[in-house]
Amino acid sequence: MAGRPLNGPQRPLTVTNRPRRRRRSPPLEPACQQRRSPLAGAGQPRAQDGAGGGGCRGGGAMLGFLSGRQAGLDEPLRLRRAEATRRVLSLELNKDRDVERIHGNGINSLDIEPVEGRYMLSGGSDGVIVVYDLENLSRKPTYTCKAVCSVGRSHPDVHRFSVETVQWYPHDTGMFTSSSFDKTLKIWDTNTLQVADVFHFEGTVYSHHMSPIATKHCLVAVGTKSPKVQLCDLKSGSCSHILQGHKQEVLAVSWSSRHEYILATASADSKVKLWDVRRATGCLTTLDQHNGEKTKASSEAANTAHNGRVNGLCYMSDGLHLLTIGTDDRMRLWNSSTGENTLVNYGKVRNESRKGLKFAISCGCSPEFAFVPCGSTIAVYTVFSGELVTMLRGHYNNVACCVFQPNFQELYSGGKDCNILAWVPALREPVPDDVSDKCLPQQHLNPAYEDAWSSSDDEG
Repeated sequence: MAGRPLNGPQRPLTVTNRPRRRRRSPPLEPACQQRRSPLAGAGQPRAQDGAGGGGCRGGGAMLGFLSGRQAGLDEPLRLRRAEATRRVLSLELNKDRDVERIHGNGINSLDIEPVEGRYMLSGGSDGVIVVYDLENLSRKPTYTCKAVCSVGRSHPDVHRFSVETVQWYPHDTGMFTSSSFDKTLKIWDTNTLQVADVFHFEGTVYSHHMSPIATKHCLVAVGTKSPKVQLCDLKSGSCSHILQGHKQEVLAVSWSSRHEYILATASADSKVKLWDVRRATGCLTTLDQHNGEKTKASSEAANTAHNGRVNGLCYMSDGLHLLTIGTDDRMRLWNSSTGENTLVNYGKVRNESRKGLKFAISCGCSPEFAFVPCGSTIAVYTVFSGELVTMLRGHYNNVACCVFQPNFQELYSGGKDCNILAWVPALREPVPDDVSDKCLPQQHLNPAYEDAWSSSDDEG
């Protein structure tokens, strides 16, 4: 599909002086502002989802949470976490919401901008990049998330080969980035849909990542076919750092969500390294699946995170733990401060990808969940217990990527079938008007705020 330049004022993109406040381009400004409030208080769902009111059981639990909060017995976030967890556990394929099909080949990467959680990027094997508006502007029960704009095959700056990673600039929607098998990383101005800067590399680019919390640097970490990790500075427009230590191609990179100078990299040499980019030597530690305990069986695999290629890694939202996945069909959870393998057993996690695998972790739930592409399905695990909760089925071919929308606990996935699917929480069952309060489960209420008095005159 042909890319079209965006209407509106044509302004140059000056990365050095970018404001921290949100700036949206005219095409991304809807004619009808239908804002969605984030999850708060009672964890209200979207109006267009039709999930009005809780079920009989859910209503009692919610009343218990509200009463506990009012009495000062529960922390304010407890209800929010409980409702977010309930919604994730009820995720199902939304038959009333479609995402416009633009890509003519498989979809490799998805990203939802963190400012509003409204606009989504997709990058495909056809080199095409698409920007979607996830808002339901039609206000109809059944609707399609439309493509706002796209960088199509006829665009002069389109990637020549497969786009492997797309990411929004973390602080506003005025800029996004993309990297490709054509050995380039491109910085895009959303207003004009033109390239503001291009970084060229000697090898295929598998992955790149910008820090979601950085305030003192504008570095983009890039993993390529070369074992050297490249750090590109958006301010200077040059590759400012090179991190050396891996022996084979770097398949995945991720900045810490807690410390802005800490970077994790995963390689085909079976190793995961943590770096402090301020240090001259760089590497802080190399994760060891055996936690330093060498035995006859593990001596050959010392200082390796997996027994195969490590092609996926993701920090949890608090940055305290790191989740990795490898072609040895294993997923491991690491303490990001000590580098210790927590030894959580997820069982066999099928991973046949030869490239980077984009999986996602929930945010704001208790416990947290991991969404891992597994063939044509998405496996949902509890992060700290390793339990396989469910398998989300809906794609007709292998799933390559998924992204979690934390405001409303929604999941979007893309695969080789060229489809982007939306997974949303199931609707609550409505409460009949004639249902008495006796059906509410009183066991959810704290005894401290149950009635303990009687209005009978006969009682002393």
